[in-house]
Amino acid sequence: MGSQPLVHVFLVSFPGQGHVNPLLRLGKRLASRGLLVTFSTPESIGKDMRKASNIGDEPTPVGDGFIRFEFFEDGWAEDEPRRQDLDQYLPQLERVGKELLPKILEKHKAELRPVSCLINNPFIPWVSDVAESLGIPSAMLWVQSCACFSSYYHFYHNLVPFPSEKAMEIDIQLPCTPLLKHDEIPSFLYPTTPYPFLRRAILGQYKNLSKPFCILMDTFQELEPEILNYMSKICPIKPVGPLFKNPKAPNSTVRGDFIKADNCIEWLDSKPPGSVVYISFGSVVYLKQKQINEIANGVLDSGLSFLWVMKPPHKDSGYELLVLPDGFLEKAGDNGRVVQWSPQEQVLAHPSVACFVTHCGWNSSMEALSIGIPVVAFPQWGDQVTDAKYLVDVFKVGIRMCRGEAEDRIIPREEVAECLRQATSGAKAAEMKANALRWKKAAEAAVAEGGSSDRNMQDFVDEVIRRAAV
Repeated sequence: MGSQPLVHVFLVSFPGQGHVNPLLRLGKRLASRGLLVTFSTPESIGKDMRKASNIGDEPTPVGDGFIRFEFFEDGWAEDEPRRQDLDQYLPQLERVGKELLPKILEKHKAELRPVSCLINNPFIPWVSDVAESLGIPSAMLWVQSCACFSSYYHFYHNLVPFPSEKAMEIDIQLPCTPLLKHDEIPSFLYPTTPYPFLRRAILGQYKNLSKPFCILMDTFQELEPEILNYMSKICPIKPVGPLFKNPKAPNSTVRGDFIKADNCIEWLDSKPPGSVVYISFGSVVYLKQKQINEIANGVLDSGLSFLWVMKPPHKDSGYELLVLPDGFLEKAGDNGRVVQWSPQEQVLAHPSVACFVTHCGWNSSMEALSIGIPVVAFPQWGDQVTDAKYLVDVFKVGIRMCRGEAEDRIIPREEVAECLRQATSGAKAAEMKANALRWKKAAEAAVAEGGSSDRNMQDFVDEVIRRAAV
C-alpha cells in the first residue's frame, strides 16, 4: 500500500448467503476503484466462507484497491439453535453488534486506517445508528428490486391500501408499477404471512432511512426506469447493478460461498448448446417432498437434460432432508446431474444451458437477466413473488410455473414438463430468449465505462473520498 493510505470503507452483512453475495460484490466493485474495503459478518458463517472460498488473512488486491475480511463473534455458541429463529437472532446480533462495531472501528482508527464510510444491507439497520453515533457517513445496499423497495416504502408510510384482514384479495396499485394482485406484492406484507419477523426486519430499515446518505441498489436504470426515477425523488437512490459484473476486475477470485461449489462445468461441456435445464431454488427456499417428486418426474417426462442444485437444509432448521424419487437418478443417467451447490454465474453463462427454473430471488433474477437466460418462475415467498411478476409480465423473459406459497398447491408433473418444453423450444422460447439477450446487452452497457451504473458507482466513490477528506 503506497505512502498515501487508501480510503477505507467498512461493509457489514447480515449472515445469509443471499445478503453476503451482493454486498461482497459491491465490496469488490469499490475495491477495484481504488478503495480499501473491509467485509464483515458474524464468525458463525465466517468459518464456512473461509473453508468454502479460500479466504485468507491478508488483504487481497482487486483492481486498483484491496479487500480484506474481518469476522466478529455474535455472542452465541456455534451450535445455538436460536440462530435459526430471526425473532431471537436479530436482536442478539444488534445488541452485540452495537457494542463490538465501535471497538472494531476504533481499532482501525488507532492503526491509522480510519473508516470513512459504513455500508450495511437490509435486516441490520442498526449499523447506520452506530455510524451516526461515531460521526461516520453511512450508506445502505438494498439487495432487492426497486419495485420491492417501493412496495415496502408505501406500506411503511401507509400511502396506498394493502391487503388487510378485512380485504384480503385486493389489487395493489403503486406509482409507476403494473397493477399487482394480492399474491404479487412481497408476501411478508400480507396479513397472514408466516414470517412476520421478516416484515419487521425489513421495515426496520425504513425507520432509519434518513441516516444513510446514499441507498445503493443492485438494479440498473434501464431495467426499472420509471420506478427508479419516482423513488429517487424521495430517497437518495443510486442503481449500481448488476453487481456481479465487474469490468474493472473481471477475474477476481474472491467469493463468499458458504458451501464449496460442486464441479459441474465439465459435465455441461459434454452437452449440446441450449439443451440443459438448470434448476435451483436458492439458499433458503425449502419445498415439500411431494413437490420435489413432481418436479423430478416432470423433468424426466420432458426428456431434457438437467442440472439440479439441492442444498441440504441447515441441521437446526427442523427440516427433513429432501430425497429424489426411487430410481430417478438411474432413469436420468448421464442426462442429469444433482449437486449440493453450484458456481451459478458460470453455469448460467454456459452455452449448453437453455433455461433456469428459479425461485426468483433477486440475485438469481439479476444474474439470469444479465446473462441472457430465460426463466421458469417458481417463486415461494417474500420478494420472489414480485420478481416473478416482473420477469414474466414486464421483462418478458419467463413463464410462470407457480404463484408461490399463497396459492398453496403442488404443481403436478404434467405442468412441470409442459413449462419446460415451452421454455426450451418453439415460438415462446424464442421470444423469451430474444428478450433475455436484450436485457443482457442493457446490463453490460450499464456497467461498462460511461454506462448508467458505472457513473453512479464512480459518483459514490468520489463522494466517499470527498467526505473522507473533510
